[in-house]
Amino acid sequence: MMLRTSLLAVLLAVCGLATTLPARADPEANAPLAPDRTVLVMLRLPPPHFRPDVAYGGNYDVRAGRTMRARIAESLAREHRLQLVNEWPMPALGVDCFVMQAEAGASVGAIVDALARDARVESVQAMHSFSTLAYNDPLYPLQPAAMQWHLDELHARATGKGVRIAEVDTGVEVDHPDLAGQRIVARNFVDATDGPAEVHGTAVAGIMLARPDNAQGIAGIAPDARLLALRACWSPNAATSSATCNSFTLAKALQFALDERAQVINLSLGGPRDRLLERLIDVALARGVAVVAAVDRAVRDGGFPASYPGVLAIDGSEGQHPALGLLAAPSRDIPTTLPNRRWGFVSGSSFAAAHVTALIALLLELDPNLQATQLRTALASRKDEEAVPVVDACAAVSQAARSCACHCAVARAASD
Repeated sequence: MMLRTSLLAVLLAVCGLATTLPARADPEANAPLAPDRTVLVMLRLPPPHFRPDVAYGGNYDVRAGRTMRARIAESLAREHRLQLVNEWPMPALGVDCFVMQAEAGASVGAIVDALARDARVESVQAMHSFSTLAYNDPLYPLQPAAMQWHLDELHARATGKGVRIAEVDTGVEVDHPDLAGQRIVARNFVDATDGPAEVHGTAVAGIMLARPDNAQGIAGIAPDARLLALRACWSPNAATSSATCNSFTLAKALQFALDERAQVINLSLGGPRDRLLERLIDVALARGVAVVAAVDRAVRDGGFPASYPGVLAIDGSEGQHPALGLLAAPSRDIPTTLPNRRWGFVSGSSFAAAHVTALIALLLELDPNLQATQLRTALASRKDEEAVPVVDACAAVSQAARSCACHCAVARAASD
């Protein structure tokens, strides 16, 4: 009788957990969320507890207290007339992030202010929208970056072998002929589907990881790197490179990148300053992760996250952007992979950022201990007439390898 009672108690506890946890969003829940009516509410995760009988990694146990946090979130939603949409643990910040949506016509600013005063809330912010940074202009004549950067000579030194790159973007066609067989792990943080193949994410992935010397397509800059293809943005249709992201989808992808110990994070996107994303970037930078972002030329300081301290801001080498601290790389008429087993040409600072991200993988293969300031110094080895640091891949790899990487025979002959 006592055993039956105990089992009943366990079943009731499990059922209680199932009924109190917030319902997961349906497959398309994230995309249609209206940012102007959505807030992100962070509740504290419990601190880690030392146990002498197990290995101690210093990580948060995201399951501990989950039922209580769910009840707090439901209570907060009721009190402020919000709909609880989704939640995601973010142990890198020690918080659980709950997505809540206000009624039409409600003042999100007032709701955020009220929640910020609640002692149960660690932090709260409005949802922000972001977009990928690519041109829709007609294509210019072919200008292969592989020729500008002497890629075949660089690959004699390094191919990014074993370096973990996180691409936070739209969906990647992982079975594209130029990407099939590469070391790619794909995850979808937008909805519950497997994730469609989309233009922007597939193009960025090809620049970084396309298989060289396979008699088709292009050669990626870091073909032996390991790619985390993290879908946090979505395109309105399959034919366009424009895409939208939000604070929550981006934060989930960044948390995954941190969990998987990414060494380089590519953010070829831009939007308003976002405190939650800033905190996750701070964690990445503190762990020595190189964070690369594309410059938004429509914004004077290059936009967020490119303008955030510690982030490597990348513009096109043909750009005349006034922002300080940026680096310039090829961004026009870049041949790359496209969905449906195709290749094509793309232009935009997104693709300049993809070049630099992959180049950093080469540098980290050669010297895994390079820090962010050292990477910036290596990448900014040449300046154009406008004093914008133009990335010289040969010089950067030579510096990391501590020996000549390109035109070595010519250089030796000249010195004799």
